[in-house]
Amino acid sequence: MNRQEDLAAEGAPEQEFNPGIAARMPRKTAAGGALIRDRSGRILFLEPTYKPTLDIPGGIVEYDESPYEACCREVKEEIGLDLEIGRLLVVDWVPAHGPWSDSLAFVFDGGVLDHETLSLDPTEARTHHFLTVAEASPRLRPSMARRLTLAEQSLTTGLPAYADFGRPTTP
Repeated sequence: MNRQEDLAAEGAPEQEFNPGIAARMPRKTAAGGALIRDRSGRILFLEPTYKPTLDIPGGIVEYDESPYEACCREVKEEIGLDLEIGRLLVVDWVPAHGPWSDSLAFVFDGGVLDHETLSLDPTEARTHHFLTVAEASPRLRPSMARRLTLAEQSLTTGLPAYADFGRPTTP
């Protein structure tokens, strides 16, 4: 089934019990990123043009787009590769900070690159590096370092992780 068929199978949307309440409900931002590695297990990091910290390929979910779809779209836009994005590794809740609302960060398995040539979008990234989390940590926000450590653990365990600001909620 496709999304339109799935929505049709749901039936009529639930009616608002108080008119206008849906528009007043809080909205969260969501992002989908890919943990892409080289054969040595190092992670692909981009140097974004719009912020001082390193990031993995991925980005903000657009209206009516799933985090997985956003991840696939952003990977293709940012590094020029149409990769087969794999399973979910981490869902991380990020609290509101400064002008940014709270959000959900989804990290998916982006697989291992062999000798593919990246074609970086110059409006998105200056350059790229393959680094371990420890090597990248001085240029990462602490929550991102924690999130990526959980993603690497998920690759090993085969189990997705849920975290609050990069900290697992279960042992």
